[in-house]
Formats: sequence, structure tokens, C-alpha cells
Amino acid sequence: MGYFKVYARKYSMGFCTAVFFVTLEAFCDLMQPTIMSKIVDVGVANKDLNYVIRMGIIMLVIAGFGAIAASIRNVVASNVSQKFGTEMRSDLFKKIQGFSFENADKFEGATLVTRLTNDVTQVQNFLNGLMRILVKAPIVGIGSIIMAVRLNLRLSMILVAIVPVVAILIFGNMKLGYPYFIKVQKSLDSVNRVMREYLSGVRVVKAFNRFDYEIDRFQKKNVQLTQSSTAALKVTAVFTPMIGLVVNIGIVLVIWIGGINVNKGNMQVGQIIAFTSYMTQILFSLMMVTNVFTMFVRAKASSQRISEVFSEVDSMINGKEIMEDSKCRGRVDFEHVFFSYNKDKEPILKDISFTCQPGETVGIIGSTGSGKSTLVNLIPRFYDTLSGEIKINGVNIKKLDKKSLREKIAVVPQKALLFSGTILGNIKWGSEKASFEEIQAASIVAEAHEFIDKLPEGYNAKIGQGGVNFSGGQKQRISIARALIKKAEILILDDATSAVDTDTEVRIRNGLKEYAKDLTCILIAHRITSVMGADKIIVLDNGEIKGIGSHAQLLKSCDIYNDIFLSQIGKEML
Repeated sequence: MGYFKVYARKYSMGFCTAVFFVTLEAFCDLMQPTIMSKIVDVGVANKDLNYVIRMGIIMLVIAGFGAIAASIRNVVASNVSQKFGTEMRSDLFKKIQGFSFENADKFEGATLVTRLTNDVTQVQNFLNGLMRILVKAPIVGIGSIIMAVRLNLRLSMILVAIVPVVAILIFGNMKLGYPYFIKVQKSLDSVNRVMREYLSGVRVVKAFNRFDYEIDRFQKKNVQLTQSSTAALKVTAVFTPMIGLVVNIGIVLVIWIGGINVNKGNMQVGQIIAFTSYMTQILFSLMMVTNVFTMFVRAKASSQRISEVFSEVDSMINGKEIMEDSKCRGRVDFEHVFFSYNKDKEPILKDISFTCQPGETVGIIGSTGSGKSTLVNLIPRFYDTLSGEIKINGVNIKKLDKKSLREKIAVVPQKALLFSGTILGNIKWGSEKASFEEIQAASIVAEAHEFIDKLPEGYNAKIGQGGVNFSGGQKQRISIARALIKKAEILILDDATSAVDTDTEVRIRNGLKEYAKDLTCILIAHRITSVMGADKIIVLDNGEIKGIGSHAQLLKSCDIYNDIFLSQIGKEML
């Protein structure tokens, strides 16, 4: 909850302003029953019409003043809570953006979405209720008790019996309701997870005609959310009527005992009316407190989940050195590198050592699960090594500022990802300052220009979420153009041409030789034809390097490479 202190300091002025006006509103409400009792006991009893009119005008003025205070309070409270929610969502998003892959892996995407949206809304609504209701309720409640005691001390003993009972009910509501609302938020996570998986894999669902399965899967999670929400609401629903019942019993006792005293001449009718009004205000205050505490229970559950994200410590210590231009631009060194996603398990990469010289094209090949993608993910420091060093231009990447490091590297990931917008906007992700001529040149090298130019809107063609309106090969070519436009020192292609045909792949490789001749290019591939022309080929198997050399050298010295060649191309090519 420490992160709340920052927001508390920032929005304290607005909060106090709202509290000031809600206090004025509460005092205006408290004055009304007392004035009414005087109108009845003095004006009506003595048949003094002038007194009734004069006190009636005073009541209207006070009511109008209270209405103005309530309006200002609403405006200020809404403004503060909305700005608070906006800033918290923004800070939470920035925090998530700063996560390393290791940190992000601790949270599922669905739960981060829920925390960023629904959980922040719960806290925001509570803050709004805090300024509008929770401050007013105790003032009106306590003020009503004080005014009631002033009217009749003996009759106010009823309040002494009722208030502790109500307090116990409110505490029980909080105590029992909190665990249920934690379950509600987790159930909401599950619903979001199923929806995200369906939307991201909708083509597979259609291809396999698995609609019934997906509907059933969603229904189960939806029913779980309904059950957990219903259980939470049942707990809170029991307490509200009980509180109302206790207070209404008090009102009945006031009217009964007060009526007896009026008949005996010990009390006046106006006092009974005022006392009943104060009891009603107490009931209203307790109901408001109950509602706010229900909101508090949900907000507490949500704030705990938000706090987990804010308190997550980045597993990577950012370096302070800025990558300077050097003579060995694009040099990459792996020195006895070990890596594991789980530090308690056997390393996935074991004693990896090799060097990529500036301007060199290095191919990495191996069977599925051999550690190829994991290896290149260490270069931009998406993950940190267990041991060993990775150096860029002779500097350990752990000493470098991550932003400075990643400016030197362009990556085309294994799964091509495009963002909603236009083709032009997606390619300019690589460089916002790139001219249209430079974008075209990169697209030509990536073999994307031809199909883009045929589109009615050309480079301004719209891209759906995740590039859903483009084929896998088209998305890969746009992704390659996006990486090329960055003009980085190191270009990493993680199986980036797997969805294009062989002829197109050959043209892309030939184009890269000229366009990226000064870049260090690290090329991961499953097809041996993709790496045969590389200056150096690294053969990975089970996280270990089994061979390094040119195509011709590996055919003679590496059995695994030889097996891959024979299985994909055949003996006739030897």
C-alpha cells in the first residue's frame, strides 16, 4: 500500500476541498430536524404564523446552501477520483512496460489486464465514495447522536444500545466479505484469459471447428465468476437488511416511548419528530457506511493485487554505461554462458562461447527446443545469464543502459506481430524519423513492397489487431522491413522467413547482403538452406554447441549438421 502515499500527497488538496464541502453539506442536514421541531413546538403550538414562515425561510436557505455544497463536492470528488484513476493506470502500465521477461512471466497477461482495468476502477470508485459518502456518514451519524442527546438524554439511551450492535454487523461484513471478493477478481482473471486465448487463436478454432469446446470452456469460467460474485454478494446482502432492521427497531422504540412521554406531558411532539428524523439520519448514515465498507472490501482486494505489480522488483539491474560508437561496431561475444528460466533446474544453455565479428552473418541451426531463440533473447538482455558474459562491442551488456543497448539491436521475432494502425505506421516503429523513400527501400529488400503497392491504399492500408487481415508471410516481410529501417548494428532474424516460400527467402537473403552488408546478422532457421550461405554456422543441440564453422566445414566435421543436411536436402547434393 506504500504506493498510495505518493498519490495521497498529490491529491490531498482536492481531497480536503471535497471533504470541506461535504462537511458543510452534513451540517446543513443536521440543522433541519431541530428547526422543524421548533416550528412544531413553538410556531404551531402557539399558532404563530410569522414564526413558522421565518423558520421555514431559514430551512429553505440552509437546504439551498447544502445543495450548493453537495454539487461542488460532487464535481471535486469526481475530478479527483478520475485523475487519480487515470494516473494510477498510467503508472501501472509504465511499471509493466519496465518488467523484464522474467518479471512478466510471474504474471499472466489476463491478470495484468484485469489489474490494469477492473482493479484500478474498484480503487477509484472507493476513493470517490470516500470523499462523497464516508466522510459525510460519520459526521451526520455522530452529529445526529449529539443532537438527539441534546433533545432528550433519556430517550437517547436507545442509541447507546443500537450503535454497538450496528458496529459489530459492519465489522462482520468486512471480515467475511474480503476473501470472497479476492475470489471474484481471480475468477475475472480466468474469464479474461479464456477470451484472450480465443481471440488470439480464432483462426485455429474455426479451422478445427471447436466452437462447442470454446463455448463450454468459457461457460465454465463464466459460471465460476457468477458463483463467486453471488457468494460475495450473499454475504454482504445479509448484513444490510440486518442493520436496517436494528435501526428501525430503534425508531419504533423512540415513537413508542416518546408517545408515552407526550401523553404524560414530559415531552413535546416536535421533539419526537426531530428525534425520529435524527434516527432516520443515523440509519441513512449507517447504510452509507455499510455500502462504502462493501466498496472498501473490494477495493482492498484490488489494491492488494495492484500493489503486487508495483512492488515487483525488476530482476535486472540496469547498467549506467551508454553504448558509444567504436571500431568494432556490431561485435558480439558469448563467453561461457549458462542460462535457465528456472534457476533451480538444469540450465537450458550450457557453456556457450562464440564470437560474431562486425559485419559477419552468423547462422544458428538445431532441432526444435535446442535453445536457439533462448540464445538470441539474451543478446538484447530480455533475460540475464546464470553465469558467463555476453559482450557487445567489447562491453558486458550488464554494464550497459538497456535502452542504449537495444538501440543497437533490431529483432524480427519468431512470431511476427503487427500493431493496429497502418502498414506505414508499423514499419516506422523501427524509426519514427525514417523518410518514405527509406521505408520503401527497406520494404523492397524485405520483399514487402510488391504486395503493399498492389493494395488499394498502399502503405496506408489498415492493419487489424495482430495483423489478422494479412497472411503469415506478409506479416513476416513487414516485420523484416520494420527491423531494417532501424539501421541497427546487430540484426537478429529469429526464423523470420519460415512463412515465406523458398524463392522469396532467397531474394530476401540476397537483398540483405547488400542492404545490411555492414550489419552483424544473426540468423536462426530450421531450414538448412537459410543458413548455408552464412559466414559462420553454429549448430545447437540440447543447449550445447556441437559445431561452429562454414557450411563446407560442418559437413565434414559435425555429424548433427550432416544429419540435418541429409534429412532436408539429400545425398545427391553432397
